[in-house]
Amino acid sequence: MRYLPLTPTDRTDMLARIGVDHVDDLFADVPAHLLLKEPLDLPRRKTEQDVARALGKLAQRNMAAGSVPFFIGCGAYKHHVPASVDHLIQRSEFLTSYTPYQPEISQGTLQYLFEFQTQVALLTGMDVANASMYDGSTGAAEAVLMAHRVTRRRKAVLSGGLHPHYAAVVRTQSALANDEVVTLPADVSARESLLDQIDATTSCVVVQTPDVFGNLRDLSAIAQKCHAHGALLIAVFTEAVSLGALRAPGDMGADIVVGEGQSIGNALNFGGPYVGLFATRQKYVRQMPGRLCGETVDAEGRRGFVLTLSTREQHIRRDKATSNICTNSGLCSLAFTIHMTLLGEAGLTKLARVNHANAVKLADMLAGVTGVEVLNTTFFNEFTVRLAGDAAQIVEKLAARGVLGGVPVSRLLPGAGLDDLLIVANTEVNTNEDRAQFVAALQEVL
Repeated sequence: MRYLPLTPTDRTDMLARIGVDHVDDLFADVPAHLLLKEPLDLPRRKTEQDVARALGKLAQRNMAAGSVPFFIGCGAYKHHVPASVDHLIQRSEFLTSYTPYQPEISQGTLQYLFEFQTQVALLTGMDVANASMYDGSTGAAEAVLMAHRVTRRRKAVLSGGLHPHYAAVVRTQSALANDEVVTLPADVSARESLLDQIDATTSCVVVQTPDVFGNLRDLSAIAQKCHAHGALLIAVFTEAVSLGALRAPGDMGADIVVGEGQSIGNALNFGGPYVGLFATRQKYVRQMPGRLCGETVDAEGRRGFVLTLSTREQHIRRDKATSNICTNSGLCSLAFTIHMTLLGEAGLTKLARVNHANAVKLADMLAGVTGVEVLNTTFFNEFTVRLAGDAAQIVEKLAARGVLGGVPVSRLLPGAGLDDLLIVANTEVNTNEDRAQFVAALQEVL
């Protein structure tokens, strides 16, 4: 602790001031099984050169997405990001920009955030979008809290097709607020009866499309039932490129649309950073979390941009904020906006069609392999297969043969009895040779 300038007396005084006896008390809300019982098994001290060498050896154990045929999805997708995206976001005026509290010196930042919001609203079919969330999972949790504020109810129903990580974040936030969460069993075939779960006590229903197993879902009937009972429909997506081919969630009656924008402009990087997309109806805008940029005119009638409805945010009125997660993922949202601008509507549509066509090719090839059953009847660029064996073990064997073959469902839902299921994604970056190598390796393993 020698790099911290606080004395033991300082720390004791601080703990006394906030009303706890020991620093461990500050972690009381973290489940005990998630806390380390002892420090990690690492050397206590090394030279800078030794540390760099040790960490380099650890990094070499990773298999980078661009080094082998890659068919992993489940919320993190490999797409081609034009070189111009990285070049532009590294300009100093973007890379070092901070929260635009002073609009008179932040017009560039405010304008690109405004353009980002416009793109997200158009993609999702909604009236208004915020200037991003941390990621899709926290966006989903914030959407549930927003629905509770709007409906003045405290029960959320989560579809069995919702990504388990998103569902876990919703449950974590809800538990801290003593809200009720009904999580339906894993729904591999998209046949669950969500309508039966909606009643006068329901605040919101959370449904993902394409869902975590790749199934496409029509949200119209769910939206009608929700609205008939005064509840909100929250539509979730993890693959933003799908919005270039599928009917917008807003057009199917969704009240709030949230999802992950990593697919557009943001390359895979061993876990982040990501950018959460969040959009809603105009009538709910004052309950929407996060930052909102608006268009205005200055004293001379020139177009300008400002932060709008800032009194909702924690930097203005923390105790009355709609969310305490209100820092936008600025650089990631800029990357999203640049990539989307380069694509345009026609480019996004073409990219989505290529993704779907590639996935269909792979599904057809896998269906011809003995010991493989494709479970989906409809999908975008991701689908689920049943294997003749443990999917997690098969994935490891594929990796040993230079193919990253997908995500075992058992990794997302351990103990659910779905150990033979594998979720496979195929985007525009995969070639015919990649698919052939995947199929050949899988035949060999099975």
